[in-house]
Amino acid sequence: MLLVDLCNSIAPSGYEECARNIIREKVKDLVDEINIDKMGNLIAHKKGSGPKVALYSHMDEIGFIITGYNDDGTLRFSTLGNIDSNAVASKVVCVGQKKIPGVIGLKPIHLQDKKERMEKIKFSNCCIDIGSASKEETREVVKLGDYAVFNTEFKEFGDNLIKGKGFDDRIGCSVLINILKEEYECDLYCIFNVQEKVGQRGAFVSTFNVKPDLCIVVDAYESNDIPGTPKYLEISDIGGGPVISVKSGSLLFNNNITNSIISIAIQSGINYQWKSDSMCKNEAHAIDMIGEGTNIAAVSIPCRYIHSSVSVCSLNDYNNTIDLLINYLKSFK
Repeated sequence: MLLVDLCNSIAPSGYEECARNIIREKVKDLVDEINIDKMGNLIAHKKGSGPKVALYSHMDEIGFIITGYNDDGTLRFSTLGNIDSNAVASKVVCVGQKKIPGVIGLKPIHLQDKKERMEKIKFSNCCIDIGSASKEETREVVKLGDYAVFNTEFKEFGDNLIKGKGFDDRIGCSVLINILKEEYECDLYCIFNVQEKVGQRGAFVSTFNVKPDLCIVVDAYESNDIPGTPKYLEISDIGGGPVISVKSGSLLFNNNITNSIISIAIQSGINYQWKSDSMCKNEAHAIDMIGEGTNIAAVSIPCRYIHSSVSVCSLNDYNNTIDLLINYLKSFK
């Protein structure tokens, strides 16, 4: 299954090669040309005579970078991406290309004083324990600058749900690959970017190089439809269909494109969620800043527990997002 391969691959920001290799292998027979720019973005081009349309997803996942050694053999680290420090204690990780198993360590709760228990966890108080007994032993197997990622395997569970790591945004990458299996009249670019988690860096470069007429960002969208959340505070619902956004922070999406996508959803009988705002920035913020600008929309897959060691999505939402975007792209004549 494509999603299994993509989500189980290890590719934090700045180290996307593993995911990129999978994507290149999957799309090589589906497109007219593949380019990998100097930054590492993969641009798959399916030639057509219509408008130049670009779909964007990023290959990188949240992770950590090793910054130092402690005398007891544990590792100091900082983050690659926006990660909730309260959600990392005791989580299993793998470190570097050797995939050295480790556990994120923190002082046990029963040894913390009242102040420590009440405060937000600081990454500076955490470490990665790889089972080493000394700094010297650790230095032999882990280098400064090595990465670490959560060691979570993809699984299906419940009522057509999936759980795993890297759904933000390997699930979007998988959507783009499936879209490339169809034929279109528009001049289609599917762009798989690097380093979204550290400032949408890849999207700046790929947009400058492609200069599309219109762009659609395909990403995971935060969902908090869990017990204890009042209905009016729910951001999006798992199983409710693709999310079509009006606004993302300071960025306004193009009304004509979003309304056209909604019309296609209605005509196709695809449930969708129309959301007015998201405070999470995605690649649209970078795309909007390049050259003369471009027309942008966003279609996203609802995702619970985003930016953590495990996320949850619905296969129905995933498949409906693919169908919606295929039908939209085929509307270009």
